[in-house]
Amino acid sequence: MSRLANKMMLNALAGGAFWALTLSPSASFACPVAGITNASLTPVLQAAVAAGNGGLGFPMWATIVDRDGVVCVVAKSAGPGLQWPGSRVISAQKANTANAFSLPSFALSTANLFSATQPGGSLFGLQESNPVDADVAYVGSSATWGTATDDLVNKKIGGINVFGGGLALYNGGLLGGLGVSGDTSCADHNIAWRVRKALGLDHVPAGVAPGGNDGIIYDVTGSHGNFASKSGFGHPTCGGTEQSVAKSIGAGG
Repeated sequence: MSRLANKMMLNALAGGAFWALTLSPSASFACPVAGITNASLTPVLQAAVAAGNGGLGFPMWATIVDRDGVVCVVAKSAGPGLQWPGSRVISAQKANTANAFSLPSFALSTANLFSATQPGGSLFGLQESNPVDADVAYVGSSATWGTATDDLVNKKIGGINVFGGGLALYNGGLLGGLGVSGDTSCADHNIAWRVRKALGLDHVPAGVAPGGNDGIIYDVTGSHGNFASKSGFGHPTCGGTEQSVAKSIGAGG
C-alpha cells in the first residue's frame, strides 16, 4: 500500500472513531441539569414509586431534558421489560413539554395543559404542534433503554403530552424538564413531584395552581369529550387515591 493510500485509510479510521464518540450517548456527555446521571436518578425514581402514589403501583420511566430539549438522562425503576415499553417515549414527551411551555418566571406542568387542549379549548391542537422525532425515539436496542447508554441521550426527542407527569425543573432558574410515565397520569404527576423535590429542583417561581405553583388541579367535570374546568387548567381524576396523595405531598389536588 502506498504512503498516500495508507494515510487516507488512517484518516478515514480516525474520522469514524470521532463520529462514534460524538454520536454515542455514553461518550463523555455531561448532563447540564444539576449533573444528574442515570446512577443518581434511578434510586430517586425507585424511592418515589415505593412511596405510594394512589395509582396502579407499576414500575416507571423517567426522562430529563435540558433547556434546549436535549435528553440528558433516561432511567427506569425496575428491570428490563417490567415497565410499559410505550411509556419510555411518553416520559420523554412529558419532559420536553414541561420544558417547552414553561418560562423562568412561570411554570406549567403537563397536567395543567389537559383542559385547554380538549376540543373547543384555547390550546386545542397543541399536542400536534411538536411531534416526536421517530428516528430518535426508536433507534437502538431495547436492552439499553433506561440505562446510561440509552439511545435517547444527547438527542432532541420533541413531542407534546397533555396529561400528568411532566414538570419543569428550577434551581435559581429554569434548567429543563422532567417526565415520568408508567402508571395512571395522576400517579405519574405525584411521582414526578416527589422526584423533583428529592432532586432539589422544585423552586417553582409561579404557576396556575392555587398554591402558586404547577400542581395538578382537579376541577374538571364531564366526560367523553365534554370536559369543563373552572380554572381552565384542570385535570380529571383517575379513579384511585391519587388526589388525596397529591394533597398530602403538596402536589395539588
